[in-house]
Amino acid sequence: MRRVIVDSAIYRDGRRTEGPADLSDALAEARTSGNAFLWVGLHEPTEAEFDHVSDEFALHPLAVEDALKAHQRPKLEIYDDSLFVVLKPVVYEPESDRVSSDELMLFVGDSFVVTVRHGEGAPLAAVRSRLEAEPEVLKHGPTAVLYAVSDTVVDHYIDVAGELQVDLEELEADVFAPVGVHPSNTAERIYTAKRQVLEFRRAAGPLAAPMVRLAAGDVPFVHESARPFFRDVSDHLIRANEQVEGLDRLLSDILSAHLAQMGVRQNDDVRKISAWAAMAAVPTMVAGIYGMNFEHMPELTWTWSYPALMLLLVAVEIGLFRLFKRRGWL
Repeated sequence: MRRVIVDSAIYRDGRRTEGPADLSDALAEARTSGNAFLWVGLHEPTEAEFDHVSDEFALHPLAVEDALKAHQRPKLEIYDDSLFVVLKPVVYEPESDRVSSDELMLFVGDSFVVTVRHGEGAPLAAVRSRLEAEPEVLKHGPTAVLYAVSDTVVDHYIDVAGELQVDLEELEADVFAPVGVHPSNTAERIYTAKRQVLEFRRAAGPLAAPMVRLAAGDVPFVHESARPFFRDVSDHLIRANEQVEGLDRLLSDILSAHLAQMGVRQNDDVRKISAWAAMAAVPTMVAGIYGMNFEHMPELTWTWSYPALMLLLVAVEIGLFRLFKRRGWL
């Protein structure tokens, strides 16, 4: 049976403690026991499955609707009883050189944090384990979870940008490869890479404003002492977005170079065809003249007219061939 609630625990003074199985009792215990909070992680819940969680934590209906439907832009929304943050982790698939994005939502409120994950590309088990190994960080409550998740997502942006950079350098080398080595599907690969970069930009670009706001420190349910940490995440995000912009410009340059090369190669092909057509036109024209069967053609009675004409045609063809060769048409 599929587990909707992947993990649930109370963290007291930065250390994990197993609380009541009932979410209402667990939240009440976290709120009454001092420096504690409840962290509930969910994976692709249905509306019926999420109803119980949203009721227990008094989550805003609009935020709940966004968390269930997914397909949201990265954003930060503030409600009376909670903070709603949407992140879009990106995943690089080395087998297919593809970039895909999933969705990760966080509800942060008084003594609780609820994470809702859509897709398989953003598992939070590693983040939870890392935080549990750092109680000094985790004791700052839900703010620590929000920071750790955001930091992990943004750092992975930089890793994926590096992978894409390697792919584009290989694509650039293929575009400028010698004729004959040049792959036949280069244009398709360029447009596919364009779509990957666009997917990346949709994930990373809109997240800049929420990170700046979190770094400013005027967001409820976020500890004031976390401002420098979110500022660091914002700086990393700026770097990732600059890398994405650079990749997009590089792709545009690669596409322009490829189209220019295609134009040059087409012109070369046209010149070659024109040169061979001109060389074929000379004997065709002569054969057409002598095929008109006129009686009064002086050359018809000459003994050496046929071999002389053949030699003349050969000389003309050789002359045309050398001329076109010298001008680079052949």
